[in-house]
Amino acid sequence: MNSLELKYGCNPNQKPAKVFMQKGELPFSVLNGHPGYINLLDAFNSWQLVRELKAATGLPAAASFKHVSPAGAAIGLPLSDLLKKMYFVEGLDITPLAAAYIRARGADRMSSYGDFAALSDECDAATASYLAREVSDGIIAPAYSKEALAILKKKRKGNYLILQIDSSYIAPEFETKEVFGVTFEQKRNNLQIDSTLLKNIPTDNKFLPQDAQRDLIIALITLKYTQSNSVCYTENGQAIGIGAGQQSRVHCTRLAGNKADTWHLRQHPKVLNLPFKKDIRRPDRDNAIDVYISDEYMDLLGNDNWQYSFTKKPTILTKDEKTEWLHHISGVSLGSDAFFPFGDNIERAHKSGVNYIAQSGGSIRDDNVIATCNKYNITMAMTGIRLFHH
Repeated sequence: MNSLELKYGCNPNQKPAKVFMQKGELPFSVLNGHPGYINLLDAFNSWQLVRELKAATGLPAAASFKHVSPAGAAIGLPLSDLLKKMYFVEGLDITPLAAAYIRARGADRMSSYGDFAALSDECDAATASYLAREVSDGIIAPAYSKEALAILKKKRKGNYLILQIDSSYIAPEFETKEVFGVTFEQKRNNLQIDSTLLKNIPTDNKFLPQDAQRDLIIALITLKYTQSNSVCYTENGQAIGIGAGQQSRVHCTRLAGNKADTWHLRQHPKVLNLPFKKDIRRPDRDNAIDVYISDEYMDLLGNDNWQYSFTKKPTILTKDEKTEWLHHISGVSLGSDAFFPFGDNIERAHKSGVNYIAQSGGSIRDDNVIATCNKYNITMAMTGIRLFHH
């Protein structure tokens, strides 16, 4: 099959819509459901991301995509007891692939609501069982076990979108797209991202441990498939904050840093022990956690909205408590898809515990950025590559 009719384009009024190949067969098959235009954009971008993460790290990888950018991406490192509690997966059967998706989904659960999931390896029953609990639009993987496929086909009243990608497919060297009747063509961004890009370290601190190198590679590969401008914070094999599609780089750094801070604050004992009602829906629970962590919680207490989520009124996580908790965070890595034009990005990154940075370099103010890193003893590699994605 070399063409496929879609439900509609980006919006329901954009009909008809289809995907097709100029030459050869489509490199994927639809095992269940009916894809839309954005579904497939998410699917193909996310598949490339997890395929490259697997190639770079040797571990199963997963991504959670929304509107053609990742909400999270991760590799299948084991989950600590703390992360199991934070991700609400205590007592579940967790394979390395399931751990990768749980991590990817857990980076920013609010943004992952209604996501498109991507897996680097055959979807197993453990991963499918976890995904069956979550609000998700579809999945792409190179294969599915019999048990996993049966589980997923029951999701969304039997309409869950399940795509199987041909893992041997290699895209043409050049890619085209049409905008306003004008066709654009460019060489595909097939740049390989690995530790060789981290050799140029102009900062005083040149210490870059293996775990940090791995996390910086994860950040850079994630950014390769994130709408620009973009910045990604990573820790322990997963993205913990992604800022995508901002016009200003410092706004990317702030957005992603705020998400990383929320991820860390979700590990605070007061958050881990919130008295949720037993019948609360997962999305409502996730929203309540974000509100509790934010400054909006004072309003929630004042109008008694807490009764919708909790069995009793939780004690406030004060501003001083949040500051103290975040003050002890360290070991975070940060990647940027292009150069930092000012040291303000480093100042913001430092507030979220960043010790390691990878960015392209090439700004006329590189000296200011390097000096700001030296101020905080941050190790920064200049990769010499730009990863804009549009």
